[in-house]
Amino acid sequence: MPNRARVVKFGVFEVDLTAGEVRKTGMKQKLAGQPFQVLQALLERPQEIVTREELRQRLWPGNTFVDYELALKKAVNRLREVLGDSAESPHFIETIPRRGYRFLGSVEAVELPLAVPPTRLKTRWRLAGGLVLAAIVALVFWLNIGKLRTRIFAKSPSFEIRSIAVLPLENLSEDPNQDYFSDGITDALTTELAQIGGLRVISRTSAEHFKGSRETLPEIARKLKVDAIVEGSVTRSENHVRITAQLIDAQTDRHLWARSYERDSKDVLALQDEVVRDIGGEIRIKLTPEERTRLAVARSVDPAAHEAYLRGRYWWHRRGRENELKGLQYFEQAVQLDPSYAPAWAGIADSYIVMAHHGGLPPKEAMPKASAAALKALQLDSSLAEAHTSLALVKTAYDWDYAAAESEFTRAIQLNPNYATAHHWYAHYLVIKRRFPEALSEIQLAHDLDPYSLVINGFWCEALYYSKDYERALAQFRSMLDLDPGVKPITYELLARVYEQQGDYARAAEQRRDQLMLSGATQDAESLTNAYAQGGVEAYWRKRIELAKRPPAGSALDLAILYAHQGDRDSALRSLEGAYQEHSPWLNFVACEPAFDSLRADPRFQKLVHQIGL
Repeated sequence: MPNRARVVKFGVFEVDLTAGEVRKTGMKQKLAGQPFQVLQALLERPQEIVTREELRQRLWPGNTFVDYELALKKAVNRLREVLGDSAESPHFIETIPRRGYRFLGSVEAVELPLAVPPTRLKTRWRLAGGLVLAAIVALVFWLNIGKLRTRIFAKSPSFEIRSIAVLPLENLSEDPNQDYFSDGITDALTTELAQIGGLRVISRTSAEHFKGSRETLPEIARKLKVDAIVEGSVTRSENHVRITAQLIDAQTDRHLWARSYERDSKDVLALQDEVVRDIGGEIRIKLTPEERTRLAVARSVDPAAHEAYLRGRYWWHRRGRENELKGLQYFEQAVQLDPSYAPAWAGIADSYIVMAHHGGLPPKEAMPKASAAALKALQLDSSLAEAHTSLALVKTAYDWDYAAAESEFTRAIQLNPNYATAHHWYAHYLVIKRRFPEALSEIQLAHDLDPYSLVINGFWCEALYYSKDYERALAQFRSMLDLDPGVKPITYELLARVYEQQGDYARAAEQRRDQLMLSGATQDAESLTNAYAQGGVEAYWRKRIELAKRPPAGSALDLAILYAHQGDRDSALRSLEGAYQEHSPWLNFVACEPAFDSLRADPRFQKLVHQIGL
């Protein structure tokens, strides 16, 4: 490439090496920093291999702390995105496995005349530089009269980090089957950081929303409303684990700190604690004595038990009957390998709770097992917020012991104020107790910690529905659809409930149709639509009851709501008695379910409410 060339062309692209700009058919593209430096290095030696080590020395000279493998991969991915290139079938950037990269395109150098001869240009810059330097010296001398020089040149204090998100750590083990392990480490680091009371930590489920995202870190941080981002990678080989973590200023995309850690697999818990301590020290969060003690205590676990636990959480987070059962099996495997491993016992409790609520197991079978597992976890580790939260929901939804439930929720939130599930399930309790302003405050806190959770967003809508604030409930449901247009059928089911309470059956029928279509029940969707079109509201409720009775039949509580809407009081009360006999974990929502307003004066309904402690 000629020495005087400062613009090069390839395809429809022009690269101004002096200005640091990339233009596509004359339009400036968004490419700067490390991705541009990679492009520049490749353009200097087209058709030649530029090794990873050469790029590392060029981009991060003397810096041994940056995980350059991950950073380089991200830079190349961003470069390919701008060039519209593909790693699988490259036109410009070719990956040479285990070596580096090569620029494939034909490069044309464009020679541009220099506006000013080099010697004259240097003279002008020297003169200008001298004048500027003289002005700065004079200004400093003048400012020093009031001893302001020290203040002007003192190191500016670093900005305060009060919120953080841990993005999914990249699996560098070259084995996709190890994704559960990197996801598990991400979850563990998030959980550890979340126990620092002075720091707001975004939940793993919302951070996972950006896994593989092409958005920049500042864009991600803006959406999550955080000051800083932790990203990195996990490498696992035989009995060793290597974690590389980087702390990044979310506003400027500037690396604040980076470090690699390597330990034996059996010391992975101590490794996690060390990462969290270092991050806490870097962001200058003041730890309480309790937090310092917890992070300083050496912890060990059977590596096989920890691996089974990570697999359990991997499946538990994905929900659905099959995934929940698979998660439970891994948690049980973990406690068989290490009976003293408290988090695995909490995982068992969580599994039985969601299975009872989602129909995976009868409540009378699942909830006592959930209670026993939560108590076992607390016997082993009384500081485990997850176990306190699980026990609190059992006390709420099964034991109907509301005083004990509130005590457990309060303790869980004290131990881990960033545990979104604790705030979410506490909102359940507060709705049941009809303390709606507090319930909405708690679900807002849960949302702030996990803004992309469909479960939390969904219950926010339900809390507004139960408080009879239907317009806000509809607005919140619409925001859910904007958040994820491919939401599950339950979203349309809940939206229909709001329209039914408002008496807008045309829209309710539309939502029910969409719900059934998404569930694969196309014929049922058509029959319900036709029933409403031909017979109005009465035919709508008759058809809904008919569909609910078909195998697999709906729950007794669902039937009670349908009968109450239809105006069949006796059938509604019989179904409520059936829900009581089933010990439905949703039964105590009858106290605030608007569909039951017509039953509240009935002594039979009042007796039921008394039986469940409300």
